[in-house]
Amino acid sequence: MKEHPHTAWETLHHEVVTCARCPRLVAWREQVARTKRRAYRDWTYWGRPVPGFGDVHARLLILGLAPGAHGSNRTGRMFTGDGSGDTLYAALFRAGLANQPSAADRNDGLQLHGAFITAVARCAPPKNRPTAQELSNCRPFLQRELELLSSVRVVLALGRVAFDGYLALLRDLAYDIPRLAFGHGVQYDLPGPWPTLIASYHPSRQNTQTGRLTIDMLDEVLARAVNETSPIQRA
Repeated sequence: MKEHPHTAWETLHHEVVTCARCPRLVAWREQVARTKRRAYRDWTYWGRPVPGFGDVHARLLILGLAPGAHGSNRTGRMFTGDGSGDTLYAALFRAGLANQPSAADRNDGLQLHGAFITAVARCAPPKNRPTAQELSNCRPFLQRELELLSSVRVVLALGRVAFDGYLALLRDLAYDIPRLAFGHGVQYDLPGPWPTLIASYHPSRQNTQTGRLTIDMLDEVLARAVNETSPIQRA
């Protein structure tokens, strides 16, 4: 008997947050949660893998790299509690995809409309660099999210690791995906049932403070992603 969608999401959420497949990541996320950053010494860190977040009827899937050590690994919600999230959620609010422009903790009332946010790695990795094996271990979670997110028409990959990780999943599923070049704003129509893929530079502080990714650049790529999800556009 087919599992009810709500039950399927609950099952997936439980499996994500209890995952311990990668010993290096388990050790690191828990060490960070114990030692904490001085500014957050009064916080009880999440210190576990972080599940996806958003509208389960979304037409846009936003795919990041991994939880930040003192961001999502602290708050327990994707892109919440750090500079990357400050930039991303403000842009989602301007695009009409979020009900508020900021994200402080997982109980702050933030809601997404038409968008779902996840990542190719669910645990905070040392130096933001998960290994190839760690990414492979995490890939089935993304596959199951895509199966449940049946309305998704566009995947917006934030950064090269997310971009390559999404294509690696399709290749794992036996789709013949050629080598595709990453770049901000590049767009690919993929074979079979797969959504359109659009790439963006990651909204990290390093990228935004150096001007590699500007607010206008992020707004433009989000507007294009939203436009591509339109039933008229896709007809």
